Amino acid sequence: MSTPVPARDALQPGTAAGRTALLPRLAAEAFGSLFLAVAGLGVPLFSIPQSSPVPAALAAGLAITAAMLAFGHISGGHFNPAITLGHLLSGRIRAGAAAAYAAAQVVGALVGALALFGILRTLPGIADSRTAFDTVTAGFGEHSIIQAPLAAAVLLELLGAAIIVAVFLGVGRSGGGRTAAPVAVGLSFAALLQLGQSVGNLPYNPARAVASAVFSSGWAVEQLWVFVVAPLAGAAIAGLVFRITGVDATAAAVGDGGDADAAEAEVDDDADDEGLDSDGADGPVPPPAARHGKAGSVSEAQEFFEGKRS
Repeated sequence: MSTPVPARDALQPGTAAGRTALLPRLAAEAFGSLFLAVAGLGVPLFSIPQSSPVPAALAAGLAITAAMLAFGHISGGHFNPAITLGHLLSGRIRAGAAAAYAAAQVVGALVGALALFGILRTLPGIADSRTAFDTVTAGFGEHSIIQAPLAAAVLLELLGAAIIVAVFLGVGRSGGGRTAAPVAVGLSFAALLQLGQSVGNLPYNPARAVASAVFSSGWAVEQLWVFVVAPLAGAAIAGLVFRITGVDATAAAVGDGGDADAAEAEVDDDADDEGLDSDGADGPVPPPAARHGKAGSVSEAQEFFEGKRS
């Protein structure tokens, strides 16, 4: 089996193509994260999640599915730093692009939470908007619905994020149709959020955790580290498992009996869109369809979520 040729980063300095190729992806990630924050936080904010958590969990899952269907062909539809980290460690995105994705996701979630906070401020029946945000913010101990300790929150966040990232990474290579990943990831989120809300509004998403904590009381910021570190740790486990077992983009391209040409054809999608050759120099690159002809194992779903199919 040949050694895969590394691709250039999406944040390649000095090239206009690199800048313009990345901007639509970041905009898609930011807008999708905004949508998830509005749906995931807004529904429980204006309902009673303690007595009826199912609508909030379903709303968040459906929002993820809708956002992935709408923007997945542009950015891959991560909308979650944990998913982006899983892609990074499994070898499916470059470090610079992953950092930019995470920043866009946090910004989008913050804007969505800010919009909800502004709506709360206009409601005369709500005296303290921050106290209202406390009801949808992740917490443990006395700030958990069932008084869950720190260990329970850490373990559930870690396990939930690992499952979600594994589902995302796995279904993207399963050979299913264009809707396979959005439906699978959305249903996974809905099921796990149902459990997370019962424990302490666990989001399995550092961007959403940051957004809700910023507009809540001071205790939320103090406990925020748990809901950032734990899901990232879970994502790292899932991403490394996929990398170690060879279930990644380059392994799918090379396969049994593959050659160096097949490996080069499966360099990072960021480099594909920038017009970079396998050596990292500016120059024409064969169309994705022609390049993927060398790697017959690449599925329609894979090309779709790498942004190569519209």
